[in-house]
Amino acid sequence: MKTIENPSKQDWQAIIERPTQKVSDIESIVTEIFSEISQDGDKAIAKYTEKFDGVVLDTMKVSTLEIEEAANQVPDNLKVAIGKAKANIEKFHAAQKTKKVEVETTNGVLCWQEKRAIQKIGLYIPGGTAPLFSTVLMLAVPAQIAGCKEIVLCTPPNKEGKIANEILYAAQLCGVTKIFKVGGIQAIAGLTFGTQSIPKVSKIFGPGNQFVTVAKQLATKHGIAIDMPAGPSELLVIADASANASYVASDLLSQAEHGADSQVILVSDTKELLAEVADEIEKQLLELPRKEIATQALQNAKAVLIENREEALDFVNEYAAEHLIIATRNNDFFIDNITNAGSVFIGNYTPESAGDYASGTNHTLPTNGFSKAYSGVNLDSFLKSITFQKISKKGLLNIGNTIELMAEAEGLQAHKNAVSIRLKDLS
Repeated sequence: MKTIENPSKQDWQAIIERPTQKVSDIESIVTEIFSEISQDGDKAIAKYTEKFDGVVLDTMKVSTLEIEEAANQVPDNLKVAIGKAKANIEKFHAAQKTKKVEVETTNGVLCWQEKRAIQKIGLYIPGGTAPLFSTVLMLAVPAQIAGCKEIVLCTPPNKEGKIANEILYAAQLCGVTKIFKVGGIQAIAGLTFGTQSIPKVSKIFGPGNQFVTVAKQLATKHGIAIDMPAGPSELLVIADASANASYVASDLLSQAEHGADSQVILVSDTKELLAEVADEIEKQLLELPRKEIATQALQNAKAVLIENREEALDFVNEYAAEHLIIATRNNDFFIDNITNAGSVFIGNYTPESAGDYASGTNHTLPTNGFSKAYSGVNLDSFLKSITFQKISKKGLLNIGNTIELMAEAEGLQAHKNAVSIRLKDLS
């Protein structure tokens, strides 16, 4: 980790820059693949599956038999763990349901809002260096609660043309309707345009690498909604002398092992903690099976000394982390004043991995500073709010002249006439 002491605010932008390629560097590749898949469908997807995943498939759709065989291969103790995590995720997301909002704005003018599920959604589940079956729970569980009718899942196959047993088990457990062995840009393009096999969806969910993130952004140009730009994972920990250095190191490494393009940041007001955490990282890194990936990610890691509490808060908000851990003597100060973060973890006994798996909150979160404007996935991500209004004769008499005056002032005579013709009949 690179240590930076009391940086000036003018230097913050350079410090918080993510280790990702620019969209312009990737977009031409994504556009080319999108164009080919929009024209050639399954044929083009097969071509890119062979190119990027190194496998030729007889069929990309996962069969019922494959799902049953996969479920039989998942150990019982893991099934129990998945069941517990699913229950917590269900409990937290079901609590987010809201009642119909109804109000009479003027005597005789009734307005209300109701929520309806998005009918067709696509879930992208990364499966590269780590098949993320936990993401299936995070996306399919709230989709089920919302009432989405068609839940289509895409995830890349391995060299043998298989999908991780745990992904297939979690998918069938959570009501996914169709599963396809398709990854990367080609999966997002398939969900965007629809192919002979893959249905076109209305909204695409799920994290991925830089190419998947840009592909999702390009999908919006073709009328498909996305949950958010969610790319390589990141974590910021703000900690002081009250924090446990070994815990902090373990949290930083838990994100670093996601991928070489992940980023972890430590902010503290004490040099001693920065040094202790650095020592702990070196010790713990030696024991990790994915230490090579974590080591690459740590090249982009930074330990930042900021002694002023208010300035540290400003830095944290400017970074706008996907995951934020607060481990200080005065956690409430930061909790009350954080404005930009995807998900926040408080105290020495709240590891970020709890949110990744089983506490109940969602782990599909905005990265790359997008938490300044985007929320993480939640129940409302799978719903649309529709407004209704019903106006009685008395109601139209009460607001009719208001509408006429405003429409006329805007020069929209037909708008005025739509009211005037009714008012004439009522009088």
